[in-house]
Amino acid sequence: MNNYHTHTFRCRHAQGDVADYVAAAADAGLSELGFSDHCPYPDGRWPSVRMAMADLPDYLEALRTAKTRAAASASSPRILSGLECEWSPEYESFFREEYLGRLGLDYLAGGIHSYLHGGEWRDTFAISEASELGYFAETTCRAIESGLFAFLAHPDVFCFSWLPWDESARSCAADILSTAESSGCLLEINGYGMRKKKVGGAGGTRPPYPRPEFWRLASDYDITCIVNSDAHRPVDTAANLAEGRELAARFGLKVAEALPLQNASHKIGK
Repeated sequence: MNNYHTHTFRCRHAQGDVADYVAAAADAGLSELGFSDHCPYPDGRWPSVRMAMADLPDYLEALRTAKTRAAASASSPRILSGLECEWSPEYESFFREEYLGRLGLDYLAGGIHSYLHGGEWRDTFAISEASELGYFAETTCRAIESGLFAFLAHPDVFCFSWLPWDESARSCAADILSTAESSGCLLEINGYGMRKKKVGGAGGTRPPYPRPEFWRLASDYDITCIVNSDAHRPVDTAANLAEGRELAARFGLKVAEALPLQNASHKIGK
């Protein structure tokens, strides 16, 4: 098994550094470990939940060191370099030219923790009106259509705050799934949601995501999933990967065994 969604202490809400996760991945028998810590923005936005630009060189150096050591060790997983990004229209070119271009990261992951409504950013974890689901879906679909991202993290994250599986939720999900189908973007079954505090609803408590109803609907579309841990602690490097695969198998979903790299050179540029 592999995991391509891993965070370090630099994002300010995770623990451990690159070497700690590599050691945990080796102990778990993972073949590949991808790092996708929350990307920094030149304007410093969302500073409490992502690294600063000043932290980026240290992150890249830690990844270079890990790649070099992994290449010399038969017991180490292959190490991949990435970042998890919000889709942001004004920084789409920057992500492509700087992160995938000049810095040569192996991949970018999209994660819509904030969505656009009327030119303002709204918190995905605080959706309280059905109309907001449409704006979340619109931002998510534009992220997918940008072609920037090797996979879209937790596409059903809106279920954290929107509890009913009603027509609004189904419509939101259908927009995301149809866009993923037409673009070929991988959709992530996210293990971190399985470890979060359960949320309530008419049917009782449940993990906030992955939401089974979302993935049941996904079986009506020609999509491919990728299963990740979304590790925020080294101990969780391989957590819930088996459960995520079981969810995919329950609904007959295709699962990518490895992540197609956006930079085939497998190098971090200088």
